[in-house]
Amino acid sequence: MTTVTIEEAQAKLAELIEHLPPGEELMITRDERPIARLFVEGKPARKPRKAGSAKGLLTIHEDDKEHLEVFKEYME
Repeated sequence: MTTVTIEEAQAKLAELIEHLPPGEELMITRDERPIARLFVEGKPARKPRKAGSAKGLLTIHEDDKEHLEVFKEYME
């Protein structure tokens, strides 16, 4: 855990926050006594993907070959 004085924290707060890795704490002290802890919160957990959740949102017509001409060079 990194420790800085209140004066250092006030002078360099943006820089300290920017360089603080997730899960790491920064202790802020005054007169060598801890007065605050600063930590970066991690990204919120993503909900797991559910198979079939986009079903019905996209329709593909197999007999419609006209639109594929545009992508012909990519399909070779």
